[in-house]
Amino acid sequence: MKLKVLTALDHAKTQLYHFKAIIIAGMGLFTDAYDLFTITPVLKLIGRIYYHSNKGGTTPPIIYTAVISVALIGMILGQLLFGFLGDRLGRRRVYGLALLLMIFSSFGSGFSVCRTRGCVLTSLCFFRFLLGVGIGGDYPLSATIMSEFANRRTRGSFIAAVFSMQGFGILVGSAVTMAAAAAFERVDKKVKMRGLIDTPEGADMLWRVILMMGAVPAVFTLYWRMAMPETARYTALVEQNVVRANHDIRRVLVDLDLPSIDEDTELGAPTRPLSEPYGFFSKQFLQIHGRNLFACAAAWFIIDIPYYGSTLFQSKIYEPWFKDPKLYNAYREAYNVAKFQAIIAAASTIPGYWFTVLTIDRIGRRPIQIMGFILMAVFLFSLAGPYDAYWNDHIKNAWFLVLYGFTFFFSNFGPNTTTFIVPAELFPARFRCSCHGIAGAAGKVGAIIGSVGFLWASRNEKKDSLGRGWKPGIGMMHSLLILGGCCLLGAFITYFFIPETKLTSLEDNEGSGSREEDELQRTGPVSTNHSSILPLNHASPSV
Repeated sequence: MKLKVLTALDHAKTQLYHFKAIIIAGMGLFTDAYDLFTITPVLKLIGRIYYHSNKGGTTPPIIYTAVISVALIGMILGQLLFGFLGDRLGRRRVYGLALLLMIFSSFGSGFSVCRTRGCVLTSLCFFRFLLGVGIGGDYPLSATIMSEFANRRTRGSFIAAVFSMQGFGILVGSAVTMAAAAAFERVDKKVKMRGLIDTPEGADMLWRVILMMGAVPAVFTLYWRMAMPETARYTALVEQNVVRANHDIRRVLVDLDLPSIDEDTELGAPTRPLSEPYGFFSKQFLQIHGRNLFACAAAWFIIDIPYYGSTLFQSKIYEPWFKDPKLYNAYREAYNVAKFQAIIAAASTIPGYWFTVLTIDRIGRRPIQIMGFILMAVFLFSLAGPYDAYWNDHIKNAWFLVLYGFTFFFSNFGPNTTTFIVPAELFPARFRCSCHGIAGAAGKVGAIIGSVGFLWASRNEKKDSLGRGWKPGIGMMHSLLILGGCCLLGAFITYFFIPETKLTSLEDNEGSGSREEDELQRTGPVSTNHSSILPLNHASPSV
């Protein structure tokens, strides 16, 4: 049986605060994408500055691997830690902390006072790890908060809109990099007067500015995060204070069908505790939610392998379209890398996100995820099959760029978005953040395999084609075939294990018979005025 406050949330009209919550929650994902994608041009600059004696002034693979991996490892820790804290302490209490950590580490990433190579890289890796912890913590909190504020008709679109902020983060990060690089090149008198094609001294300042600018959007949303009320579902079902849930939700949402609260009612009055609630590590949790947790974690793990692995051949695509980096300065190289990222974001990434936003509550999570996995496999196989025979010598062919763009389009109009949404809908309120964090952490393990493992594996078998520090791998064709196979495995797992959550109440999705609410319905909340907060006498119908 459902509590009135939760039924009111399920049937609430879409209101201004819903869109405000999308911006507040989405800004963490915006910052996440900005910081994770600007590192590519930054590493180009670092290679030119600190490894100028290396072939072409490129960052060695071991350093590249370390900088990429350390942020992903931090994300794994952050998702697990903040997921647990979100369920234990409340979403609101730790939400601002995750954003503060992102702000601090973004500034710290660029604010290295030393100029020696070892000191700079150590400082960068340390702050990138902290940044990863903050970004990882933002995932389960943002998804859970948005799911618990949303109504059931548009919940999928709202959570997808939060996640879609990543696309704008990539686009803005690319724009900032391009603008900063162009400004530095324009101002640098040595470059203008002498036409230097090497690495100007200002390049060491440029990469720091790019990274530090990632904190600016987060700063502007910090106050609104701190001012957000706790979600009514957490207050009613976990803290078991239905009156407080009524009071808090009235602060932000209007025109709700809620019972009036007597002014004499004590807002801090608790409800009776649940009888014998099962714990996260209990056999009962495993029986009720184990299958769903496995499905969410496995799907997220699988999608992040090809999603992050697909970035491994970005350089193979944009390099033929631009001149040899040796022929122009470091500013121009960073500009070109960011320009390519902006094209991919505008042409495939952002449209993919918004196709999901517009259709997910009509088509459903499960069909979109299966479709996305299958079509990703199709386009990866279309790149892999003729790669050695044709594409390797015709990468400048526009069709190669189109096929590559479609892999990103159908990852975002597909499993990359839905794997973020479904874990926020399937689990009880007291486990929701933790389960989302576990699923997300599994995804980042896949991201490490995709971005680091395949970065090495994709290298050509012929040693004479490798740069300094690289060892021969299995080659691009075999790597793409494996990534396509991962997508087919993801479609299989989705079909057999992922349930549909479209248009249903969060409490109906739990698979636990709404145990918390059944108990509250039977015992009733303890308060000085029971009549004002009695639950409904009938369950909300499922659609």
